[in-house]
Amino acid sequence: MTERSSWAQWARSSAASGYALIATPALYALLLLAAPLATVIYLSFMTDGPGVREVIHTFTTENYVLAWTDPIYRSIMSRSLFVSFMVTLTTVVLAFPVAYFVSFYVSPSKKSLWLFLITIPFWTSYLVRVFLWKVILGYNGVINSGLLSLGIIDSPITWINVNIGAIVVTLAHAYAPFAILPIFVSLEKIDRSLLEAGRDLGESAFMTFLRVTLPLAMPGVVGAVLIVFIPTVGDYVTPDIIGGGKLPLIANVIQKQMLAIDNMPLGSAVAVSAMLIVGTAAGLFVLANARYLRVKK
Repeated sequence: MTERSSWAQWARSSAASGYALIATPALYALLLLAAPLATVIYLSFMTDGPGVREVIHTFTTENYVLAWTDPIYRSIMSRSLFVSFMVTLTTVVLAFPVAYFVSFYVSPSKKSLWLFLITIPFWTSYLVRVFLWKVILGYNGVINSGLLSLGIIDSPITWINVNIGAIVVTLAHAYAPFAILPIFVSLEKIDRSLLEAGRDLGESAFMTFLRVTLPLAMPGVVGAVLIVFIPTVGDYVTPDIIGGGKLPLIANVIQKQMLAIDNMPLGSAVAVSAMLIVGTAAGLFVLANARYLRVKK
């Protein structure tokens, strides 16, 4: 009876209500996130079989040895990190002024309208936006047509749509709202009286921004960096469409290994390696930011 009463008492407690509340999303995360990740990790230690989608369940580390020692994979991974870094830098640098303007200079009654306009790109498919940039940067696209009509060039420029810069511009445009919104939220949480106190103490507007506004907005900046940096490393659509497949990133390698070449163990090992590298880079950035702000955890 004592055990039953204790169980009944626990079932009526707030802890039981909390567990019941998170049970469904936890099960969802376990089935749709943890299970696929565990499957990929498991496959990365298996051996590729001779048949289609055939995997020999024999433990091996050769896939990781190849993924880490092959100069082609290392070169593509370095290119992927560079592209993601440039996309993140471009996106955050351009997103901060937009978020700052909306937070500090737009009247409260019109902020919702501005946020609505910022989220308009989400209304269209990601593929549509990528193809639009292909039209803009293409051989007979908007840029080449405009330059030809102005007489600046005699023939269309071929390199503007097949280079790293074109991929960076396309990805930066696609992920701009992901950077603007978290920075805007952080700026909105800043107590304006702190800025007034800085100015009352004789600080210039620029120094007040560096010493007060920017440090207080760093949580939003960190969120924007992570939201942009992590998924851009795994983007394979944009390099395939904009780069014409001539500048593959690590996600393109994984996609080809998984589908075209049909080597799921090696593709899984490359994917896990990429996750570890990106996770390490993101963790180092967060730690560096915490050190910069002298945050003690």
